Amino acid sequence: MIVGWEPYLAVADRMGEEEWRAFAEAIDFTEVNLAMDRGLSHAAALAQIRGSHPEHEHTLARYCRNFAAALTGPVAGTTAIVDELAAHGIRLLGLTNWSAETFHHAAVAAPVIDRLEDVLVSGREGLVKPDPAIFHLLIERYGLQPEATVFVDDSRANVAAAEAVGLRALHFTTAAQLRADLRALGLLPGGNGGAQ
Repeated sequence: MIVGWEPYLAVADRMGEEEWRAFAEAIDFTEVNLAMDRGLSHAAALAQIRGSHPEHEHTLARYCRNFAAALTGPVAGTTAIVDELAAHGIRLLGLTNWSAETFHHAAVAAPVIDRLEDVLVSGREGLVKPDPAIFHLLIERYGLQPEATVFVDDSRANVAAAEAVGLRALHFTTAAQLRADLRALGLLPGGNGGAQ
């Protein structure tokens, strides 16, 4: 929810949106991307596509090479929220589904990521949200108290999974709504107190 991602933009200089949609459907791009987020190397993903859909290998290769172009910058309003939380002494961690091979682009697109204490990257761990194991890993690695930890995500499935392991979870829709939710929890001025 901190950095925007529009995968088509990585290949927009070579193909139209209709072509991208046909490609994405043909190879099940959502699943291929999730596999890379889970730790599958780009080389291995390309080898799989070479075997199953050789006509699409070059497009996936271009997506991987040109990944930085798919990042659209900070999600509107989120940088200010991170800065305000930090100013109020709130501990800030990241948990992302992201390929280990491309995560270095994240802070370039949204520099506020570098102001987080740390980011647990799925591709480095071999686990992806909403697998409960990645939330348990987050809790254990950083010594978190689930009931005092607020998790924010734009996926309802991830929010539900976080709640199932005891985290206080918020569904991100807009920065304005997140700000209101955080105020209600007492994490930003104007709230009633609660989580830490």
